[in-house]
Amino acid sequence: MSAKTFPLTKPELEELTRSYPTPFYLYDEGAIRQNAERIIRAFSRFPAFKKYFAVKALPNPFILKILAREGFGADCSSYPELILADMAGMKGEDVMFTSNETPLREYEAARDLGVIINLDDFTHIDFIEKHIGIPEIISCRYNPGPLKEGNAIIGKPEEAKYGFTREQLFRGFCLLRDRGAKRFALHTMVASNELNPEYHIETARLLFELAAAIKKETGISLEFVNLGGGVGIPYRPEQEALDYEYLAGGIQRAYEEIVVPAGLDPLGIRTEWGRVVTGPYGWLVARAIHRKSIYREYIGLDASMADLMRPALYGAYHHITVAGKEGLPPTETYDVVGGLCENNDKFAIQRKLPKMDPGDLVIIHDAGAHGRAMGFNYNGKLRCGELLLRPDKSVVMIRRAERLDDYLATLDTAALGNFPVS
Repeated sequence: MSAKTFPLTKPELEELTRSYPTPFYLYDEGAIRQNAERIIRAFSRFPAFKKYFAVKALPNPFILKILAREGFGADCSSYPELILADMAGMKGEDVMFTSNETPLREYEAARDLGVIINLDDFTHIDFIEKHIGIPEIISCRYNPGPLKEGNAIIGKPEEAKYGFTREQLFRGFCLLRDRGAKRFALHTMVASNELNPEYHIETARLLFELAAAIKKETGISLEFVNLGGGVGIPYRPEQEALDYEYLAGGIQRAYEEIVVPAGLDPLGIRTEWGRVVTGPYGWLVARAIHRKSIYREYIGLDASMADLMRPALYGAYHHITVAGKEGLPPTETYDVVGGLCENNDKFAIQRKLPKMDPGDLVIIHDAGAHGRAMGFNYNGKLRCGELLLRPDKSVVMIRRAERLDDYLATLDTAALGNFPVS
């Protein structure tokens, strides 16, 4: 079981909303730091371990700066994410650039920043050689196809658009070596939000065996393997959180069985977790503003799927509590909804909850990853802001809520008045 807690009491939260009206995201810095320390500690058994944080999960430089202080680097997938990492002090080989269908300007930025490029496509070897040159260190992303099962979120590997086939990988490493690369790395990412540790141990074993085969067949010794991300969190209270020590121990056993006999020790171990690092330590706080009774009972919030789209996109579950009513029995059944003109704008469907009233503060749990990051502006909805709860219980705004002028900023309003309409 995973307890669903919130770091503020109802009076503290009500006081906070006087300065920062709902909706907003709240992140717990102290809890994020403690979790980061547990991850680093579990994997310190490896001779060379580096944890990259998947910036896509929570692209805010304040959060990235906290994680950099804990020894994390960054996994980036775009030019803006590279800049966010750089703003937070994550630089050079502390950053890995994993993108797909990558525009030239983004490869140029990765080169200029000196980050590690993780190639997604065999044909990009020729592309980067022509346009930016082959870097000294290079990584390639492996797609194992039918050799590895995916899961519901990321899909089957053989149907995914990412990565090299095994045959392309061996040819690719040889081409990169012949064209000037000196240091090599291997990466894969085959699941998302996976709680079963055996799945991730199996992925490590697959990469270790592949690293051994690459050395045997090509003579290339990899500097590190990146096990990717995909580690899940217990969104539902009845689920168990993944045990970092158990996972690291299983990977260590595979390392000793495969990597050491292959003469690859010390082989660097990298991960690019995002969700598990910050997800449980962020909450979307909204206020109930309407109650509607038709064929179902509805509670309408001042937030919408424009603020948190996972339930609409994946049918994902997020636990919901009501401030001050945590101990009351769930006697009512509600659809908890937002104000978007889409019928899937629902945070919960037929959810058993305590009796709710307009004015109640609603806490949507486990929103610290892939929450605000996936927001959008459909219906002209303005995305909410982000707050950080510091270890001393002070709160700072790390991203203000959008305003109307933000929504209009990219329009050429000066030209609008002279725009001819026939």
